[in-house]
Amino acid sequence: MGTHGKMIRTRDLNFLQRIYIPEILKGMSMTIAQLFKPKFTVQYPDERFAPEKSFRGRPVLVEENGVERCVACGLCSRVCPALAIEVQASETELEKERYPIKFEINMVRCIFCGFCEEVCPEEAIIMSDEYLLAFTSQEEAVFGKDRLLKSAEEMKGRLEWLRNHR
Repeated sequence: MGTHGKMIRTRDLNFLQRIYIPEILKGMSMTIAQLFKPKFTVQYPDERFAPEKSFRGRPVLVEENGVERCVACGLCSRVCPALAIEVQASETELEKERYPIKFEINMVRCIFCGFCEEVCPEEAIIMSDEYLLAFTSQEEAVFGKDRLLKSAEEMKGRLEWLRNHR
């Protein structure tokens, strides 16, 4: 019949392993060792954290030569797990044919997952290095195109990082 349904142990635990004392001592020694390592506390707000290019701060819309890159395909709003992005498309006379007449991100709902950045075919929406977000009302937390647009030159570091790590 074989060994189906029958568990085979290669070795049983000894007494010390069963009472977990060695494991507890290992954990405590690791904790004590951390006490003597150098500290890296940042004295916020006097000192500000300088994020790496891989950091996912608030999302922004990239504009090039005064025109947003977005073609209002709506992929970002469809992929957003928090349903934080709303896009409404309109026709344009430019070569790209469509643009977002309305593009809003509710920053209270945004979970900074970066899915919108990953799915965008035009590199129009990317995660910035901005992490200071404070609101006094729900309405203030809804960012329209006026607060989302950043120039491609300003976002150059993040755009280069994305191209090198995709």
